[in-house]
Parts: sequence; structure tokens; C-alpha cells
Amino acid sequence: MPLARWWPLLTPLPGGPSIGAVDVDAQGWVAIASDVAAAGGQLLALWTTLEHGTDVHATVRATLLVDSRVLVPTLRIPSATAAYPDLQDFFPAATRMQRAAFDLTGVASDDPDRRPWLRHGAWRPDEHPLRDRLPPAADASVAVDDYAFVRVDGEGVHEIPVGPVHAGIIEPGHFRFSIVGEKVLRLEERLGYVHKGIERRFTDIPALEGHRLAARVSGDSAVAFSWAYCQALEGSSGAVPPERSLYLRALCLELERLQNHLGDLGALGNDAGFAFGLAQFSRLKEELLRAMHAAIGQRYLLDAIVPGGVAFDLRDDGAASLGAAVRGIGKTVLELRRIYDEHAGVRDRFVGAGDEIVLSRMDHDANVGPWLLLAEDLGLKHDDLIQTGRGALLHDVGKIGVRDSILLKPGKLSEEEWVEMRMHPQIGYNILQNIEFLSPAAEIVLCHQERWDGKGYPNGLAGSDIPLGARIFAVVDTLDATAMGEGWYAFEDAQTRQAVGEAAAVVQEACFGKLKRPVRRLCGRRTGIPYDKDLERAVVPGAADVAREARALV
Repeated sequence: MPLARWWPLLTPLPGGPSIGAVDVDAQGWVAIASDVAAAGGQLLALWTTLEHGTDVHATVRATLLVDSRVLVPTLRIPSATAAYPDLQDFFPAATRMQRAAFDLTGVASDDPDRRPWLRHGAWRPDEHPLRDRLPPAADASVAVDDYAFVRVDGEGVHEIPVGPVHAGIIEPGHFRFSIVGEKVLRLEERLGYVHKGIERRFTDIPALEGHRLAARVSGDSAVAFSWAYCQALEGSSGAVPPERSLYLRALCLELERLQNHLGDLGALGNDAGFAFGLAQFSRLKEELLRAMHAAIGQRYLLDAIVPGGVAFDLRDDGAASLGAAVRGIGKTVLELRRIYDEHAGVRDRFVGAGDEIVLSRMDHDANVGPWLLLAEDLGLKHDDLIQTGRGALLHDVGKIGVRDSILLKPGKLSEEEWVEMRMHPQIGYNILQNIEFLSPAAEIVLCHQERWDGKGYPNGLAGSDIPLGARIFAVVDTLDATAMGEGWYAFEDAQTRQAVGEAAAVVQEACFGKLKRPVRRLCGRRTGIPYDKDLERAVVPGAADVAREARALV
């Protein structure tokens, strides 16, 4: 395994045995990023540091997460004119980090995109706040950047600007939508308008006061930021906080996570026009905040984490009162989860969100819905249906990691393009497996392009090695796409193509036509047509038989 070659080279860092650093050259910088990406890992951070009084100009570091291990590669930059290798081919988010690092320090990658990410006229193009001593306020003569948004040309394409000052956007951002009708072809965002100069401020204050500044980076993450700062300070100095303070820090972090999740779940309901969800989760968040105040003395835990430990202790019976409050909230959350899962309006607004291919193929999404009914008929239990149903509805989420030029290509894909297209099940799996309530659904996403004969991808599974839910969904998905004439589902062999076409027509009639009303109910489609239970009972068995027969063809 290529990734294994890095383990012996790691130097342990403070924080545990699973965190290590490694010095690399330019070739190694690319190689370790490639190996981590191939193993399904993530890029967490990338930053540059100017070195003073040394024989190198700067260093660039990255934090890579893979298999519960953290790797920190370090690359030395010999001179101010040297550039380090761009990592966005492996991690698309790297381009933003690289551009921000350049804005702050002037250390550049070889990414040709040098558009400013943070500056926005706050300082001159040849100035960098972590390199140069800038005036305390922006010079009025500094012009705001004429930012070169990427344009999409074509018949009927319109460009819609939104922001940077716009109601409903939490922090200012400038968004450019390129659309044809209601279809969004491209969205490009420019953020950084609320850059606060925190990085430079950290260099001007005593180290033992930095935790207070860290806690104010983001108000709803005061614990997370201040703890990270304190860990870095303690690790570099060799300080070890008392054991009880570590437990209390963990408690604070968990309470902060809970209050944020409660707030976000309410906001999701509100965004979907479900005011009931906002009201209920806001009530639960307030209950938690009051319980925190009673047990700890704070609602938002600002400055609760300090270098060397914590600035509080639990009040009398604090643990018991918090435990009772959290258990009560948890019970209510489970009930609200059921309501969210079953509410057609909420599902209608979120299923397929962010996947332009799904959004452009609403009929296909509606048609793969019979998978839920077929799977039930073939023996999947209710709990499995819930999870694998989510996987079916999110089966193409990994296509957000495939280039638009491939997804929207009208003709046949080249072999190189096919290699990238075949990555989307693995990308989708990597996304969902890190989301607790969706992780059981990741299996469907990973396996939905596997084939009974073992000629599918990404792992070449065959026969019963493919999970049952994925087998059922793959049949429905493939037959529907074939009937719709999707280019990448075409069959080379004419005889096979004819047989699949005939089977598709049968399934189209038996399943996608007659089951339209109950399927749309299951998919959250708001048609205004009442659910017909008798129709479902009459048609599902026959559709399942057709699917069994068609399985041998795909």
C-alpha cells in the first residue's frame, strides 16, 4: 500500500501517537497528497510560515487526515521567488487555502489562480500582513479588487450576482450564479469579506492571552478554537493539564457541539419552510443553554478554556442536572428526527440538494424511487430501508467531485475522463461515512455501480458480494437511465442493448408508471394526489419479479 511508506518516516507530534510530521521535498509534497487522496483521506488545513534568521525563506505545511491518523508534511521554500506544488488536483479545497496563504505571507503555490481571496482592498497587492508592517487602517487609496469571476457563455445563459451584503447570508460573500432557466450551471463564490486580521493580531499579543482571542474567532465555536490554541501552546511548552480539566474541556466541547447541532437542525427546518422545526429545536437549544448556565455558570462557555486547564468547575449536582437535561432533549430529538424524515416538504427541498446532475434529472430521481418498494418486497426491514433509502436518494452525491466538463459532456467520455467518472462512488462514500446518521447509507453509494458479473466499479464486486440493497437499486437505476438514453449507461453489444431496452420498457410500465403516485409519496414529491395503498399492494410484487429477471442483464 503506497500510504504505508510514510508511517516509518513520521516524527511524533504532541497530541498522541497518531499525529506525526514528515519533512518532504517538492516531489514528496505531491506524493504524500496523492497517497492520502487515493486512500480516501482529507486535507484539513494548509498554511505557510515565513522563516526569519534561517537559510530558507519559508515553510509550507499541510494537515492530512487518513485512517484516523494525522500527517503533517513540511516543505521548505528556499527563496521568495520559489513556488510550491499546487494540491488542488488531489484536494479541490486546497486552492482556497493556497490563495489565502499567499494573501497573508506572499508565499505562492504554482496554481495559476492568484486572485485575492482575503484582501478585498484592505491592503495593496504587493503587501502581506504576516510579512509587512501595515498601517492600522486601510488606505482609502487602495482600490477594491476587480475580481475576475469565471463566466459561462452559451445560449440562454444568464449571470446573477448575489451579495456581498445580502439578507440571510450569515457572513458576507459574493456569489455568481450562471443559470439557464431554473438550472444552475455554475456557482462561484468569493468569501473573505469579514477577514479580521486575527492571524496578525496573534503575533502582537502575549502567548498566555491568545486563548481569549481564539475564543472570539467564531462566537459559536469558542470552546473549539480556544482549546485548539491551548493544546498548541501546551504541546510546544511541554505543559500537561490536570486530568479533571481534560474531562471538563471534553464536556464543554460536547455541550458546544450539541447546542450548535440543535440550532442548525432548527435552521434547516426554517430553510425548508418548516417553521415547526425551527420552533422546536430553538426551544431545545434554550433548554440546553439554561442547563449549562445552572451547572457551569455560563451559557456559551466563552473563556472557559484557559492555558493549563479550565476556568471553572461544575457546581453542586451539576453533572446530574446536565445529564437529566441532555437525556430529555435527546428523547425529543429522536421524535423530531422521525418527523423530519417523514415530512414530504422537508425531503422535497433537501433530496439531491447540491448535486446539479440530480437536479437536472428530476424525472430520474422520481423513477429510482421504486427501489424503496422493491427493496421492501425483497426482504429489507424497515430500519434498513430508512438507511439504504437515503443512500439511494444520495447515490450520485460523489459527482460533486467530478469536473463539470465531464459531467456535462454531450459526447462519449475518453478513457481518462472515465477514470475520473468512476471515482464518484468512492467520493460519495467518503462524504457520507463521516456523517454519523448517514454513514449506514454510504454502502449503497459505494456499491451502486457494481455489477453482478463483477465488471462494475469501484471495487469489481460480483454476485452476492454486492449488498442486496445496492443490487436492487443498481437494477432500477441502470434500467431507468438506459430508457432515458443516458450516454454513460449505453451498452456496446447490440443484442444486450436490445434485451435491456425491452426489460426497461417493462419496468417502466410496471413500476415507474403505475407506481407513480405511491413512489412520489415515498420520495417526498408533493403532487397533491392522495396515496393509494391498494395500488401499491397490487403492483409491487409484479415489479419485483421484473427486477429479478432484469438483474441478470446488467
